[in-house]
Amino acid sequence: MADHFDDDCAQADAGASQSYPQQCSALRKGGHVLIKGKPCKIVETSTSKTGKHGHAKVHLVGLDIFTGKKYEDICPSTHNMEVPNVTRKELEVISLEDEFLSLMDDEGNIREDLKVADEEMSKKCKTMLEAADSGSEGSVMATVWKAMGEEKILELKHGKKN
Repeated sequence: MADHFDDDCAQADAGASQSYPQQCSALRKGGHVLIKGKPCKIVETSTSKTGKHGHAKVHLVGLDIFTGKKYEDICPSTHNMEVPNVTRKELEVISLEDEFLSLMDDEGNIREDLKVADEEMSKKCKTMLEAADSGSEGSVMATVWKAMGEEKILELKHGKKN
């Protein structure tokens, strides 16, 4: 039992506000959970009984929200698992320079510390910015996801013309 307790404590760090505990039986498909320390979107859950005196177990399958990698975990339904605080924010793309985006929020604050995920997203961003500059499309918006101290641009789309 002490080993299990130590494993649970290993997931909690000084940034405890980055996640909160939730009973395993209350986790649902489409929600979020930490599996192996990674923030995951739950894509599958199943509950099973384990014998005459056993406890119900919940089998969770999740995809890392940043990488798409699949993770699985099994937890007694009465135990708690950590749920990450996941935020999603839309920022306007101003420019792309050396794979870093210049982004502006609703208050007009500029940030230039987020990198495009890969070459494909970089090409897509350049094409979208050219279309926005020519006036054929609205502004370019980046969807930034944040969880467990990590931020990543997961989507680019055209927004309304200002």
